Amino acid sequence: MALKIRLSRGGSKKRPFYRIVVAEAAAPRDGRYVERVGHYNPMVPKEHENRLSVNSDRVKFWMNKGAQPTDRVHKLLALADILKAPEIREQPKKSAVGKKRAEREAEAAEAKAAAEPPQKPPPQKHRLKKHL
Repeated sequence: MALKIRLSRGGSKKRPFYRIVVAEAAAPRDGRYVERVGHYNPMVPKEHENRLSVNSDRVKFWMNKGAQPTDRVHKLLALADILKAPEIREQPKKSAVGKKRAEREAEAAEAKAAAEPPQKPPPQKHRLKKHL
């Protein structure tokens, strides 16, 4: 029996409200759960005290029993100072263009510039002055 601490959606259409629940991993998102350990209301301002409510004793109890929080719940528990914030995985930077590729691109640009004759600027249109 793999347990997860996850969000169960409630509320009405376009007015979400989430319960933080301990449920079996195979159970439906809004289905049966073992225990409700808190709630999260994203519609409330961030500074408001009722935005996130968690029973930390029960969360720690279930985590000792082997329950794993989902990524989103892990972030919420970090906001409530129950868990350490998850480490941010930064994407690696793209490597610089290799020497051979840079040389090929430079040669291609030179060949293209040499192959095309210089273009004349388009003729300027003269404005006609209207006489009154």
